[in-house]
Amino acid sequence: MRRKYVRALSTTALAAVMVAAAGCQDTGGSTADSAECGGKIAIFGAFTGDNAGLVIPSLNGAKLALKQHNAAKPDCQVTLQEFDTQGNAEQATPIANQVAGDPSFLGVIGGHFSGETDATMLTYQAAGMAMVSPSATRIDLTQKGVKTFFRVVGHDGTQAAAVTAYLKRQSAQKVFVIDDGSAYGAGITAELGKLLGPLQVSTDKIQERQNQFDATISKIKSASPDWVFYGGYTREAAPLVRQMRAANITAKFIAPDGLYDTAFPEGASGGAEGAIVTCPCLPADKAGGTFGADYQKEYNIAPGSYGAEGYDGMKIFLDAFDAGKRTRAEILEFVRAYDKQGVSKYIKFDANGDVDPTKVVIWAYQVKGEQIAPLEELKIS
Repeated sequence: MRRKYVRALSTTALAAVMVAAAGCQDTGGSTADSAECGGKIAIFGAFTGDNAGLVIPSLNGAKLALKQHNAAKPDCQVTLQEFDTQGNAEQATPIANQVAGDPSFLGVIGGHFSGETDATMLTYQAAGMAMVSPSATRIDLTQKGVKTFFRVVGHDGTQAAAVTAYLKRQSAQKVFVIDDGSAYGAGITAELGKLLGPLQVSTDKIQERQNQFDATISKIKSASPDWVFYGGYTREAAPLVRQMRAANITAKFIAPDGLYDTAFPEGASGGAEGAIVTCPCLPADKAGGTFGADYQKEYNIAPGSYGAEGYDGMKIFLDAFDAGKRTRAEILEFVRAYDKQGVSKYIKFDANGDVDPTKVVIWAYQVKGEQIAPLEELKIS
């Protein structure tokens, strides 16, 4: 997920990264400082900014997995270094160059949004680093031929299919589709449009940091939909919904995981009441083991969006260290062959880096007051 789409590295920039990465790998395969067990992992994403509420649960999940591991295995200490991109692809790019060029980093968790992921995949591939994303869902990320990128979450095609099936079960007649122009928003609305067919009566595109939506509201009124689907993030969605309700638009509102953030109902000032938010992420009480209780105890709050997936992303690397992997190349091969039950789902990657779609679970959540509460598991058909 993420808003600013930045093209892949230019040939010149990529060549420079490959040279730097090759230099790192010449030092013995990018071995960590520890001669025994353990090492260092990087994690990047929107840890501050308007959409941080969507990412913080994943960061906290990763930190929880790390804390539990290090407490249980004092002879195999792992460190996690955070890099805040605010979800911005331009900020993620120099961070990727820094991490890839530092041989002490043996793997990376991220990106959390699709734009920052797309902008950095080639850098990490050139450095031979496994890149595990807890929440980047744009479908084409695993169709680019990058062999070092993996995600523990279902892609937008799966979620769009679940949303379409849900709308049909709700007897939707006319769906107005809006996206925010981001890599994530444009991606999931495109997938949804393929499946909605004649149910999609009209579309519109807004812009990043837009805060007045008169033109969009006029189009919605003209189309008279019974549902509005929005692909994007909270910063624009909250004022959009608020203004829709002020304009007496009563169409039901549905959006994917980009709005699984309590800042959405808070910012919509009551306008989001009853809105449906879908997510390929589990409610806290559905996650495996004691994850939900452990997270609640550690942070005094329920996990929220992608907390379990962040935990699983970190756990993959921790399992690699525990298995005696010491270099980027060894860890990459370990991740590629990973085959184990996680707290969010059974995790085994296909040749493209996706988890088995039959293991992906989509949930619908509903806005109640300023909370986003589980509603029902969605079936794809």
